[in-house]
Amino acid sequence: MNRRHFLKGTLAVALMSRGMTAIASAVSEANYEITRTEAEWRTLLTDFEYQVMREEATERAYSSPLNDEKRTGLFHCKGCELPLYDSATKFDSGTGWPSFYDSLPNAVSTKDDRSWFVTRTEVHCRRCGSHMGHIFEDGPKPTGLRHCINGVAMTFHPN
Repeated sequence: MNRRHFLKGTLAVALMSRGMTAIASAVSEANYEITRTEAEWRTLLTDFEYQVMREEATERAYSSPLNDEKRTGLFHCKGCELPLYDSATKFDSGTGWPSFYDSLPNAVSTKDDRSWFVTRTEVHCRRCGSHMGHIFEDGPKPTGLRHCINGVAMTFHPN
């Protein structure tokens, strides 16, 4: 096998995987309380917010001002304003993304993310399905979890 065939094969697998993710996202969209058409989402969000929240992209580490947010308050989903995280559960994980050891009750849903040849736990807003980030098992007590969240997917409401 030459390098050209290898690259074409790798690209084909990546595109098929992305296509299957889009199909799965479209199928699961109907399971949320708040649903919008693609055009409605694109009107509501910037191009980058759309990529993160609807296409499951990830913002660059240390690019969100919410990573340094220290005030008391609640972090809401930018897609539907559902409160997701209390600032009391926020901690500095050193990763460059806003991190929380727990979400508010009935705020998020999860699914397996099998991209990048590993299985991770992806976290979404349970009301509109917007992609928030991932949950890892290297957080502090009491949960031992780290909700590693894209700041671009949230708004902050101080108390």
